[in-house]
Amino acid sequence: MPVIRVNQRDEGLELHRSPAPALAALRRAAQGGDGPVIVMVHGFKFRPGDSGHCPHEHIFAPRDVGCWKGRSWPRALRLSEDGIPDALGLAFGWDSKAMIWTAYERAAGAGRALAQAIRAIRAAAPGREVHAICHSLGARVVLQALPHLDAGDLGRIIALNPAEFRTEALAALDSPAGSAAELIAVTGRENAGYDLLLERLVPAARRGDRALGWGLPPEAEAGGRRLLLRLDRPGVAAHLERLGFPLAPRRRIMCHWSPYLRDGAMALYAALLHEARRLPLEALRPPEGVRPAYGGAEAPSPKHSTKHLPWGRKAPS
Repeated sequence: MPVIRVNQRDEGLELHRSPAPALAALRRAAQGGDGPVIVMVHGFKFRPGDSGHCPHEHIFAPRDVGCWKGRSWPRALRLSEDGIPDALGLAFGWDSKAMIWTAYERAAGAGRALAQAIRAIRAAAPGREVHAICHSLGARVVLQALPHLDAGDLGRIIALNPAEFRTEALAALDSPAGSAAELIAVTGRENAGYDLLLERLVPAARRGDRALGWGLPPEAEAGGRRLLLRLDRPGVAAHLERLGFPLAPRRRIMCHWSPYLRDGAMALYAALLHEARRLPLEALRPPEGVRPAYGGAEAPSPKHSTKHLPWGRKAPS
């Protein structure tokens, strides 16, 4: 079973379109191999089982679907039927089809449910590595799972244009599981407007807090276990190409989905998730001259106008 599909409901975890007990199915699936378990978490405007908004019929589908954002994550991450046989994918669905501030609050509960799924996998197969890849509000889900996990339960987190605040992220990363995990935040200037929009529409727990997409301060790098990967930087792209991961040029000036739609990017993430030990973060870190700055001029004021951004009423992300 290359991918097991689990959803968070008010009643708890459930298998997608199956009456079988979710936790038992997770334990059985985890015992079926010894390769890494890759957790996939979607972002805003999805609802499992809702036609047109179901993540399992969109980015979690086995093949690309007829939508410009419908790139199949399982296929791109080598979790499809013809992918890596020993790996296991966990496609985690949650209800994010709401106003952005409501979905942001729901993500905390989804994080607790995700932690329950990860604990079941770790209990059944303690020798298997568990990593996560997430987009947008999915990053908040994964980060909110960390305080409910033990150190080592989650190895590497790839957060694509994460929709979370720095203070919330730092609190989650300060937990035992968070301190032991690696975080790669993938972003670029294509997402700047969406970071500003998050800051304008969602009340932050701390006044003046900034979005995680602007990066964490250097003192929060936790011994090299935190990396801000700015794909818009030519020096970063050149460094990745030298490592064997060429990226196609970006297609749009503004795009919240660019980190997984950009040709070549998903091959990089697949390697980082399946071959974590061969590709340590230090090898991925760009040369000193092209490392991104943290905050300051990198983060324009949240007072900038964002009224023309297509955040709330369009297709799921």
